[in-house]
Amino acid sequence: MKPAQIKTLFERFAAANPQPRTELEYNTPFELLIAVMLSAQATDVSVNKATRPLFAVANTPQALLDLGEDRLREAIRTIGLYKTKAKNIIATCRILIDQYGGEVPQTREALEALPGVGRKTANVVLNVAFGQDTIAVDTHIFRVANRLGLAPGKTPLEVETRLAKVIPPDYRLHAHHWLILHGRYVCKARKPECWRCSVADLCAFKPKTAAPQ
Repeated sequence: MKPAQIKTLFERFAAANPQPRTELEYNTPFELLIAVMLSAQATDVSVNKATRPLFAVANTPQALLDLGEDRLREAIRTIGLYKTKAKNIIATCRILIDQYGGEVPQTREALEALPGVGRKTANVVLNVAFGQDTIAVDTHIFRVANRLGLAPGKTPLEVETRLAKVIPPDYRLHAHHWLILHGRYVCKARKPECWRCSVADLCAFKPKTAAPQ
């Protein structure tokens, strides 16, 4: 995709949704961190259903430690991999208290050192909580970047690196959300809804899917 096309693509995304937001529900950087950790291989909807009652009783590192791993497992048991996630969350809470005064660190290196936090999770927290122009390449962004011809790559890191190079600076802060939402609701995995895609004329994907009769 040529630079002029990329600029047009993000201009359209920005015009349709000037201030995109994550669909995870949170009030603090810590709540966001926990929600993103829970969202691995789970939907935002399922995470929100679990975190609403959880955060009502425990939404700080100390409160979750006081809750304990057993009760945390029960609170998130509707989410996939809940046993492992509960273990990692408790371990992360201990580190946050011992090393960061209960606050969420604002560097990728510190975040990725937390149990259960990989590059994608760190990028989401840095972008959403701290306003850094990182791009968390999940399955949606990976698919969209390749289909569009925006940033083709064989691995999430390769796609992330290429996106960082081609996205115009003015659009980098929100690019993460525009691409995720586009992949989630329009450029779907099995049946992309090309007939209602605002950037179909810029897209390299063939054949385009037709509108249902």
